[in-house]
Amino acid sequence: MDRQFSQIFQFKGWVWLALVLLTACVTEPEQPTIRKEIKDVSFNARRDDAGPRKRLMVLPFLDAQESRSQEMRDHARDAFLRDLNKTGEVIAIDSRDLKVDFAKNISKGEYQLGEIAKVAKDLGVSALLEGKVIDLRVKQKSDAVGVFRQLKTIFECQVRVRIVSARSGKELFNTVKTVTVEESNVRVAEAVNTDRFFQANPEILENLVKESFLDFTPQIIATMEKMAWEGRIAAITGDQVFLNVGRISGLQIGDVLKVSDEGDEVYDPQSGNFIGKVPGRLKGTLEVVSYFGQDGSIAVVHSGAGFKENDRVELY
Repeated sequence: MDRQFSQIFQFKGWVWLALVLLTACVTEPEQPTIRKEIKDVSFNARRDDAGPRKRLMVLPFLDAQESRSQEMRDHARDAFLRDLNKTGEVIAIDSRDLKVDFAKNISKGEYQLGEIAKVAKDLGVSALLEGKVIDLRVKQKSDAVGVFRQLKTIFECQVRVRIVSARSGKELFNTVKTVTVEESNVRVAEAVNTDRFFQANPEILENLVKESFLDFTPQIIATMEKMAWEGRIAAITGDQVFLNVGRISGLQIGDVLKVSDEGDEVYDPQSGNFIGKVPGRLKGTLEVVSYFGQDGSIAVVHSGAGFKENDRVELY
């Protein structure tokens, strides 16, 4: 009996050992190791032969005929903003992103740009742009020669662009253009009603307005190039000076900036009209050492003293 019990115990021992070995073989699948590799990519914020980029605030487009779709104008402006930013020469800002309602600054179908400039200047904007649709027309044209005359549809869009300096409120650009597009594949009735046609073909209207404003891009860039670039001191903490301009604006690490105060406003003594601001007193220089936020930078004092918030900074 003892021998039989011993054999049973020995058998159970072998079974237990086999189970242990089997369990050891069937292990959990190895979890993949996630490795994060962070690289500090260094790149130039601007070309060696270029200056910092200026901020251009584009206001919602206006229309002489308010019954036309606001959505059409918004889509045209979105394409316009993309085209301006694609040049890399300016930073085109959608005024809606600033959460400021400028609708109250519209009088007689135009923006009071001088009033808006006072607000935009404090937001780091160099210039303001107003775009307005003045007139839209559609008509037919046929070839005068030939048995089979080919009918063409002519679309005309008259638009105006105004640009003012945010610093002085002075008008820098004011031009009206009429853009004409001929299309052979679009047929219209001989006595076509322009408004009715564009209501039935909103995509044609949107593309026409968009192309009309895009035609201004080279002139807008040329106007902005004539302006002086500037930024502002946003805050000062200890020996660090925080600026409202950074990598996107085109500042490079190591750039030296001269700092001056706001300067006084000058008015014509006879008419009382605002002429502009005289340059402020030079206080010293700063050196850009790093970036922060979406488009800010941190600088340290290079020379001088007495810096304060809202002081102007320019490339030395």
